[in-house]
Amino acid sequence: MKAAENNLLNMENSEYSELAEQCVNELRLLQDELHKTYDLNGYEDWFYDDSTGLLTLSKEDKEVNFRYFHAGSFSEKFNTWMWAWNKEHKSEATKEASAVVKQFGGLKRFEKLTSGHFESDEIEAWELAAISLTIRGGIGVYRPVTDDGLKLFLVLTEFVDNEAAQKIKDKYIACNFHDSGRIAFVCNHLNKEDKVGFQEAFDTFPGMELDEDDDLQAWCDKCEVVRQQENGWNDASMAFAQIKLVCEECYFEMKEINLGYK
Repeated sequence: MKAAENNLLNMENSEYSELAEQCVNELRLLQDELHKTYDLNGYEDWFYDDSTGLLTLSKEDKEVNFRYFHAGSFSEKFNTWMWAWNKEHKSEATKEASAVVKQFGGLKRFEKLTSGHFESDEIEAWELAAISLTIRGGIGVYRPVTDDGLKLFLVLTEFVDNEAAQKIKDKYIACNFHDSGRIAFVCNHLNKEDKVGFQEAFDTFPGMELDEDDDLQAWCDKCEVVRQQENGWNDASMAFAQIKLVCEECYFEMKEINLGYK
């Protein structure tokens, strides 16, 4: 039985090594094309936002944007790799992509793809990013370094022109409680302490996809009375509501307090 287990493990290790080598070779080709097309090293600043799913590279007179998902990170200080799915508070894109990679690893019994945190080196970190790209799809990998020396491996999935990127960014807002999140509109009477009623423009749930022209919108029962009296939203009903901006998480916290949506 022990010999059979060892043979199976050797077969799995061999198959994993072949996969890693193939993915790294494919990544090299993609990286050459990516740098040739977009000159990624020619930008002075980088910023990634898990809420929008956008990586922005900029310099004084130019900016480029990409959709991405966070594969994982390598720590030179501890010589360890951590998959992004092993961290809390990741974007939906990262959660989805991570789930696909982890599921593949589970099916193939590849321990490196299912262990959240382990000893590693930067060469293997590139291998893991390459495997993630191959499994989930993408156009290349960008590897920025944080102020504390953590090397992040971001799999770029597509280029986004600046106009489209700005439209995406305009849908998000910084929040004192939840960092960045999708913009939501609520009346000034809604809060996280009092039950004042919760009227919505349409039925909503956390994380739902919205059409380009839709926004999360809610108002209290008193605002609904005034809105009905005014036959809809006009200067008078808007003045009574005093609409304010909040992030999506705050929106659903207010909804939970008022309606218990869970």
